[in-house]
Amino acid sequence: MAGKACNVLITGANRGLGLEMVKQLAETSCPGRRIFAGCRDPSAPKSQSLQELAKQHPGVIHVIRLDVADLSSIKESAKQVGLFLGKDGLNLLVNNAGMATHEDMKTAGPKEMQDTFNTNIMGPMLVTKEFLPYLREAAKSSGEPGMSCSKAAVINISTILASIAKVPETVAFFPVFALPYRISKAGLNMLTVCNAVEFKDDGILFALLHPGWVQTDMGGAGGAIDAQESVSGMLRVMSDLTEKQSGAFLDYNGQSLPW
Repeated sequence: MAGKACNVLITGANRGLGLEMVKQLAETSCPGRRIFAGCRDPSAPKSQSLQELAKQHPGVIHVIRLDVADLSSIKESAKQVGLFLGKDGLNLLVNNAGMATHEDMKTAGPKEMQDTFNTNIMGPMLVTKEFLPYLREAAKSSGEPGMSCSKAAVINISTILASIAKVPETVAFFPVFALPYRISKAGLNMLTVCNAVEFKDDGILFALLHPGWVQTDMGGAGGAIDAQESVSGMLRVMSDLTEKQSGAFLDYNGQSLPW
């Protein structure tokens, strides 16, 4: 179960969903838990809430510099986390960091597309690649059958806007077109399913979660739910995941979403 995952890494952990996930996991009883909260600049004002939260949970929350758009930062963070983990391995990686732009076909340019792809596809791919040895170690040493988020898992935060089948519906209700965001998250969906197949024999679970339309900096004030409701729902879903759901695309209530 997600609540029993001892060693957890969350990207984009200094605000919004990432910060709320760190908070809820830190408040869940789990002896020896270590939460590695990654953010682009731990000393920036935007990271103050995360730093204050870490002070409330000494020895549990470890704030690390992790810029998912910077390969050298990813590699350095993997080395840093590895020193803490030793032979225990990493039980749960949540690729939460992301970016959204509002452009449509008329306004989207190369920079918007490239920046969004770097963060939303390349970021999760490279983070997963660098932390894969620790996930393998956790799966191997767990002694547990099957797959679960307490054993070894990668959860990629996606969106219903990445659903090709849902494009007409989501265009109708979502206030902006967000073409780069949609395309990049659809690519993340493909990456996740490919990873689920490639690393099945390693015992690592991969899944995609749509957090809902959330009241965050990214989702805006008009979101239907707040971060607390979204994260508590996602953690419940993670707790129930098994090998049967590896490669699945689910929302924060556990409902399957169409590709």
